[in-house]
Amino acid sequence: MNKLFKDFKSELTQNASKEKALIYQRFFKTGKGEYGEGDIFLGITVPEQKKTAKKYADLSMKDLQDLIKSKIHEERQICLQILIIKFKKADSKQQKEIYNFYIKNTKQINNWDLVDLSAYKIVGPYLEDKDKSILYKLAQSSNLWERRISILSTFYYIMQNKPEDTLKIALILKDDKHDLMHKAVGWMLREVGKRCSEELEEQFLKQHYKTMPRTMLRYAIERFPEKKRQFYLAKPR
Repeated sequence: MNKLFKDFKSELTQNASKEKALIYQRFFKTGKGEYGEGDIFLGITVPEQKKTAKKYADLSMKDLQDLIKSKIHEERQICLQILIIKFKKADSKQQKEIYNFYIKNTKQINNWDLVDLSAYKIVGPYLEDKDKSILYKLAQSSNLWERRISILSTFYYIMQNKPEDTLKIALILKDDKHDLMHKAVGWMLREVGKRCSEELEEQFLKQHYKTMPRTMLRYAIERFPEKKRQFYLAKPR
């Protein structure tokens, strides 16, 4: 273990909190049969993690590979924060390496906070001017987190006023069975309306609101005036 990595691990131990760890384990559903089953927390807050990521942003890709495989949630999360820092500074060759690292390790990006932190900051921008078929493949994965990566990656395109891929992937995912996907898709549809075009969002909703999961619909229409919200909520389902 090199000195930088050793110092990093030592700092995590110093920042750990058993009390916070118990709270996080409940919040992120780590119990038997829950979506985060078995995940281990040290109890390090997000601001502390960000500070640590900046301090240790020079960790090597080999060190980051060890972190992304870790059973400890905060180690995976800080790994992703470091990857984001590296990606922003990287040239095209280095960005490709970071993107490939990310795609290779999608099954380790295995909770909603890890996906939501990173997908639109690495996968989205990397694929902006490239073939996006990987997103459609991930959207049809049996793995919940890969499906969430597919739709959250498109948040980057929404922010560029290019919501086409979001709407296409939302169509693939609109019948997803998992509540976390209902929330993610509804959230992205809401962002399409907020940042790009409410008309485009409503075109999608008018075609699908009768069959969309209720949670997805509620997230999508959250910003609508009350009268319009009630229109969508009151129709027979």
